[in-house]
Amino acid sequence: MSAILPPAERLWWKHPLDRVEGTWIGIAFVWCMIMFFMMIYWHAYGSQNLSTETYKTTPEKFAAKAQVMVDAYTVRTETEQQIPVVAPPAGSDIYMLARLWSFWPILELEKDQTYRLHLTAMDYNHGFSLQPANINIQMVPGYEHVITITPNQSGMYSVVCNEYCGIGHHQMVGRIYVK
Repeated sequence: MSAILPPAERLWWKHPLDRVEGTWIGIAFVWCMIMFFMMIYWHAYGSQNLSTETYKTTPEKFAAKAQVMVDAYTVRTETEQQIPVVAPPAGSDIYMLARLWSFWPILELEKDQTYRLHLTAMDYNHGFSLQPANINIQMVPGYEHVITITPNQSGMYSVVCNEYCGIGHHQMVGRIYVK
């Protein structure tokens, strides 16, 4: 038998299994089982999983809730688009929405205080990637994702869209300040 020529018999699955082939199939099966059970184990005991709540919503309802927060807690505006910087009290619900090609508003949070962060996309799928904390969530229109966060380091955090959303995707960057 040659590796270049086609097999003489086309029904290759009726040939007996060679011991080396059987060994590799066995090794691959055992490795697949290890990886499968590791996914279950890591989901239950790994510390990287976010516990998020997700609710159905509409862009209009979410925008109204976000606007109420912005009206109540705006401290200044930044960037040439005049995006409001919002400093809500500790323990409150805070809202951030994504739309082509910006995150709105900019949040100013207190260190070691807990907040409930509500996220949604207004138009297309967007990604919420909080850097350098490495929190990643896909935001889908019509769904409100709620995360309980407690910032433990001061500084400026970038919010980057990591889900391609169109021609201005590379400019879609937001901010969260922690004081």
